[in-house]
Amino acid sequence: MGHPGYPPPQPYPPPSYPPAYPPAYPQPALPPSPTIGPSMRIDVVQGTPFGVAYPLVPSTPSGPSIGSLVAGIASILVALVVSCLGVGGAADGWGPTAAGAFTALAVFLGLGSVGLGVFGMRRIRLAGPGASGKGMAITGIILGAVGAGLALLALLVAFLLVV
Repeated sequence: MGHPGYPPPQPYPPPSYPPAYPPAYPQPALPPSPTIGPSMRIDVVQGTPFGVAYPLVPSTPSGPSIGSLVAGIASILVALVVSCLGVGGAADGWGPTAAGAFTALAVFLGLGSVGLGVFGMRRIRLAGPGASGKGMAITGIILGAVGAGLALLALLVAFLLVV
């Protein structure tokens, strides 16, 4: 019944009987592994083949620690502006006035950085292992103190150059 030039069709292979069904009795399940990679912890439920999965959440940096670091960096930058204005404008007489305005900003940022850093360290200590950012808080405290100190020193130099 084939077409001229084509071989006759082959019959389909007979189906295999009986079909492969799962066994009628339950197989004992192996307990799940205690951990699956670094992002999941699994505890076995006693007496059952089941387990409870706990996804491990990465630690989050403390917001006040980030704010402390940013304010500390800004304090250093404003202190550098104070030194440029104080020394550069000392010959014209307007240096200490302009440097004084920016010194107030640098000291405000420095004190804010120190306060946020201390607050961030306290929150990290109270939060336990789920929070991070201690290094940022310490760096913010140091940068804030150095920025405020540099600004006050630059203002003092500006006043000494005018007199």
